[in-house]
Amino acid sequence: MKNFVFIILVLSLSISCKKELVKEPKGLIEKGKMIDIMYDLSLLEAMKYQNPLSLDSVDADPKKYVLKKYKVDSLQFAQSNMYYAADFNTYKEMFDELGKRIAVKQRATDSIVKLEEKKAAKAAKKNKGKSEPAPKLNEAKPSKSVNIDSIRRTLQIR
Repeated sequence: MKNFVFIILVLSLSISCKKELVKEPKGLIEKGKMIDIMYDLSLLEAMKYQNPLSLDSVDADPKKYVLKKYKVDSLQFAQSNMYYAADFNTYKEMFDELGKRIAVKQRATDSIVKLEEKKAAKAAKKNKGKSEPAPKLNEAKPSKSVNIDSIRRTLQIR
């Protein structure tokens, strides 16, 4: 009898521990689409920190653009993100997939950059023996020079 009570107690505790922390939202974004959205958003964040002026010239909010691209609103994204984040293993799998995608793109980009550098080095080597071309007649030349001392004085006054 004691063993039966112990088994029932252990069984009930194990069932109660599987309670969901966050309930599944109504418009849950499927896992693959969520990874795509997170990938695009991570690229935008990287662009923002690598070259902040590149996103300043865009009139629209890039995050809104990505969400509109996938036909998802910000609340639906936030709720889905919270739901996936509640399950550590699923969220980790999603970020591992995201990391793999970024690594593949980075290798492809690095190989393109290396090819461009090789082409530029060949062109520089080829043009090294030749003299530089004569300047064009209609090139604009600066009309007046800047007095650096006046700039320093202006900066010191402020």
